[in-house]
Amino acid sequence: MRFPSRETVERVRREYPAGTRVELLRMEDVQAPPIGTLGTVLGVDDTGSLLMRWDNGSGLNVVYGEDLVRKADG
Repeated sequence: MRFPSRETVERVRREYPAGTRVELLRMEDVQAPPIGTLGTVLGVDDTGSLLMRWDNGSGLNVVYGEDLVRKADG
């Protein structure tokens, strides 16, 4: 896996600050929450991954460049 640049990580941090609500669109992991699950961003790590608290209790992170989320409405 190629790590994103520092500038990219900072952009992700600005776009998804702690408290941002997101909806899961794609995650290729056997333990992934179901597509459509909502969650709250806790932060962004140094690899650009979103540290998550999913509404179903999962804590699986959104990996930058692999998984896909969108900001939830409202």
